[in-house]
Amino acid sequence: MAGKPLDQELAEEAAAAYRADGFKVFQQTADALGLVLETYKSRLKVAAARGLLLDKPAPAMPGFRVSQVTDGPNGQTVQQRPEPAEPKPLPEGHLLKGVSRLQNGDGEILLEWVKTDRDREQQAAQMRAVVDAFKEELPRAEPVLPIPSANADLLNQYTITDLHMGMLAWGEETGADWDLKIAEKLLLDWFTAAIRMSPSASVAVLAQLGDLLHHETKVPITQGHGHVLDADSRLQKMIRVAIRTMRRVVHMLLEKHERVHVIMADANHDESGGAWLREMFAQFFDEEPRVTVDTNPGSYYVVEHGATSLFYHHGHKRKIKQVDTVFAGKYREIYGRTKFAYGHIGHLHSDELISTNLMKVERHETLAAPDAYAANGGWLSGRSAKVITYSRQFGEVGRITLTPEMVRQ
Repeated sequence: MAGKPLDQELAEEAAAAYRADGFKVFQQTADALGLVLETYKSRLKVAAARGLLLDKPAPAMPGFRVSQVTDGPNGQTVQQRPEPAEPKPLPEGHLLKGVSRLQNGDGEILLEWVKTDRDREQQAAQMRAVVDAFKEELPRAEPVLPIPSANADLLNQYTITDLHMGMLAWGEETGADWDLKIAEKLLLDWFTAAIRMSPSASVAVLAQLGDLLHHETKVPITQGHGHVLDADSRLQKMIRVAIRTMRRVVHMLLEKHERVHVIMADANHDESGGAWLREMFAQFFDEEPRVTVDTNPGSYYVVEHGATSLFYHHGHKRKIKQVDTVFAGKYREIYGRTKFAYGHIGHLHSDELISTNLMKVERHETLAAPDAYAANGGWLSGRSAKVITYSRQFGEVGRITLTPEMVRQ
């Protein structure tokens, strides 16, 4: 980047000294002027460009510099080029990343490219400000009147996972259609039936085990591996439907249960989506004392219910045979206090239940239809979601499994 132009007076001083002493005594002339040799030579270069070293000194035309002087039989021929333009200020919010230059053999700069990048700290600060402002302006939920009585010993866990709202599936290819409209209706139909059929319990856990959203950028790809996804509709519409549906679900649960605890698990398809869902729902229900939202930014979650501990993870980081030690290790105090322990994961869209020395760990199916990747890859599984009822004293005491066919009406 160019600095401040050399004062004309200093250029003329250097030119006069050169004309008096000649080119063979650079060091002595620099010493006499009280300059470092390189500074003196630099000033001479500027003086030459301004035409001060010609036989008949004459300044270059305004906006131009002397680029070449040729001695001939008729005297000197002077070539002039436009002065380099003053550097433009960097775009707002950008930092200087690098400079590329095209130079000739004499080191003269012919072209210069300035490379910038966004100021990451400023960008992050802007994002935080947007989130803070959004949370401040977000309307709060009106308190819902509790039901007159519920069994204080029981907790109903409504377990849903891998709904992939925003995914598109063509029934002729995958065996069942899937889009935003189908996903919203099926989820609300499932909760209507599940809430009606489940026992009276004081506590409800909305265990959304992750991948609620199929993707989280305008380009429908997975963030981890860049896999191209079959997507329905636009990103903002997908977000709007997901928020609207889950808000309705929480209100439905409040009409049956005294307390509702919400888990929006971290997952591979919607890692960022899970984060803003947690924060947004925590703010939206912050004036509803009967709703709590787990805002833990990690990938593992826990609920303690008397002598029963319930653990949750999407399943993308630890598989069913490995996750029990992580649950017990991360939440060792809760695990140590409880007699019955249960782990729940999703991710593979299929059911499996194992008993380890530490706990029972269960992987859950999804209500969603398979996408083309799963259907054509041969990953076939059933479609269902479960309400599992836990006692404070006895652990699991019941469950209801409902398929899409069972709740369509």
